[in-house]
Amino acid sequence: MLVSLFVADADAQRNPRKRTTPPAGAQQGNQQQVNNTAQPKYNPYGNIPIVVDSSGMSDTSVKKSLRNDNAFDKSSVNARTPLPYEHLRVDDALFAEKVWRELDLREKMNKPFSYEAESDNGSQMFINMLLRAVNSGEVTAFEDDRFSTPMTLSSIQQLTVGAADTVAQVDPADPSKVLRYVVTRASFDAKSVVKLRIKEEWVFDREASRYFCRILGIAPLKTQFFPNGQERPGSTPMFWVYYPDMRPILTKYEVYNPKNMGNSRMTWEELFESRMFSSYITKSTLDNAANRVIRTYIKDPILALLEGENIKEKIFNYEQDLWSY
Repeated sequence: MLVSLFVADADAQRNPRKRTTPPAGAQQGNQQQVNNTAQPKYNPYGNIPIVVDSSGMSDTSVKKSLRNDNAFDKSSVNARTPLPYEHLRVDDALFAEKVWRELDLREKMNKPFSYEAESDNGSQMFINMLLRAVNSGEVTAFEDDRFSTPMTLSSIQQLTVGAADTVAQVDPADPSKVLRYVVTRASFDAKSVVKLRIKEEWVFDREASRYFCRILGIAPLKTQFFPNGQERPGSTPMFWVYYPDMRPILTKYEVYNPKNMGNSRMTWEELFESRMFSSYITKSTLDNAANRVIRTYIKDPILALLEGENIKEKIFNYEQDLWSY
């Protein structure tokens, strides 16, 4: 027994037991390899880089003229202020109806809304004036025509950006090899806004014995088109602006006069108050218990226009029927 124990001890010394635990460094490396295998990072384009190119976006800022760009002094234009509205008492409102109108800027009478020029106060297109006032925080944009839900600046910018497009750049030597993907985003085209919506209220004041028309809100409309270029029926408002908040800003912009650029250049506030635009009625509160838009119950566009003219005539005749001759 002693001899056998001695032989076994000698064999153990000659052949030591192999280590089954890996070194600390090897263990960390194996653990990292397992983690990388368990949670792979998904890249739809593989290892091809993606670059965002915004060079195509136009700069909407307009530089001011360093000299007087006119033959006469126009410094008093920026000092204009709108006249305050006459106060209307609720007890004197004998008749009141709300009306929604749409302005097609492609009509000849509405061409001043699309005047493409730049001045010291920026672009002279009406939609650019509206967006500049909203983005600068001078006026608040709302989601609805009751002005109950203000919109954030980021949500407005999402509505006024161009469409994004991803283009693959290939190797000139090997067209089958893609070097990178470039994401381009076009600038917002103000010409794409071809319609405006106006909410107004007609009130007959018994104290003054006359009609008052007060514009309450203005909304640019997003028009959709079919692939063949035909306009889709119906338009969606991008946002609503409370018109009394816009009046001080509109007094500082002049309306384009194609016949005489020096004389009788009214402001945009005067244009709206004088109602020097072409429009058609799309909805009213007169005989409309279901609160429906005209095109929802009259599908024919010609008959819908005639229904709008019928509503306008009813409102006009209310005042005429109050008088006897």
